Amino acid sequence: MSFSALGLNDFILRALADAGYRLPTPVQQQAVPAALAGRDLLVSSRTGSGKTAAFMLPSLHRLAEPARREARGPRILVLTPTRELARQVADAAQKYGRHLRHAKVVSIVGGDAYPVQNRMLASRYEILVATPGRLIDQVESGRIDFSRLDVLVLDEADRMLDMGFIEDIETIVARLPRERQTLLFSATLDGRIARLAGGMLNDPQRIEIAPPPAHEAQIEQRLLVADGLTHKNQLLDRILRETDLRQAIVFTATKRDADALAGDLEQVGFAAAALHGDMKQSQRNRTLEHLRRGRLRVLVATDVAARGLDVQGISHVINFDLPKSVEDYVHRIGRTGRAGQTGVAISLVGRNDYHQVKAIERYTRQSIPVHTIPGLEPKSVLARPAPRKAGQGKGGRDWHNSRPAPRVRAR
Repeated sequence: MSFSALGLNDFILRALADAGYRLPTPVQQQAVPAALAGRDLLVSSRTGSGKTAAFMLPSLHRLAEPARREARGPRILVLTPTRELARQVADAAQKYGRHLRHAKVVSIVGGDAYPVQNRMLASRYEILVATPGRLIDQVESGRIDFSRLDVLVLDEADRMLDMGFIEDIETIVARLPRERQTLLFSATLDGRIARLAGGMLNDPQRIEIAPPPAHEAQIEQRLLVADGLTHKNQLLDRILRETDLRQAIVFTATKRDADALAGDLEQVGFAAAALHGDMKQSQRNRTLEHLRRGRLRVLVATDVAARGLDVQGISHVINFDLPKSVEDYVHRIGRTGRAGQTGVAISLVGRNDYHQVKAIERYTRQSIPVHTIPGLEPKSVLARPAPRKAGQGKGGRDWHNSRPAPRVRAR
């Protein structure tokens, strides 16, 4: 199926051709025609599946038709959980709508200066991409008129719920026209998403896109077992010195750990920097620009970078700490192996991370092999708790080793 078969406006098809897009992805094949038909959508699709185009292309198609009324305000509103994702969506909207006469994009996110945003909101625009908190600030100040809104998009709705944006989302939706199209995209469609969708979507069409097999994703996954923090640091140092590593993102559990680890890596000679939610937006923008220009070899980040960060040069993703959710694991490793390139995802795990590793393997439907690095072999193996024996109390829990996966030398 070609993009022209989806029924899109000729000016949008021209922009897609300019960008080198040839064939729509599975989520685009299903979501675009349904959205063009006017249906509300409830879509589950992984990161890197082409979901941004899946909701932006049919939304842009609407701009070829006259607005329901003359007013100054958006016809398309996209809510995203993070500033990085908002900018990625805004860039995509500009790319796909470059040949449309009226397709101006405005992005308002936390951390940017209010005077600059105020000037943008005072101009005429059609597409507004925003994070919930800053959008509420601007709505309550009276600077945004939603009277001609046609489409609401909730991008990565599961992540917005994880970040505590549910009340903000409900506040925003209460200000929007009831007659609108709503497109909700999420990595998973669990009970929380169903409850959120119940009050916001009208008879939605449900679309679920299964993740591709590992060989299609072109990401080689590995486990390295660490005996403790010192051993984990030694493993990380050796990985970062591999000759085939171009650029890497190292994920940590906390912002403090990201700062500390980035500082340690800088001290031993790596071009490294941290990225997390406590940084000023100007700092985050500068760090990402340095990464894209190749001035940084290692980005140490929290899950703020797990979604919405698209840098083609990332050859390795390293989980210094495993994420709390299996969905975040998929989003993390999706930062590499992009645009048809191959990538490597390495997780540094302790012997008691057995259950989380198994949860990841069940979710991704693939086994992750255990590797070793010569000279840094662990003294322990990944272990699981043994069944409690009859009469044995909690204090007497035994541990036994799981059968280790075949070991191969790390390349």
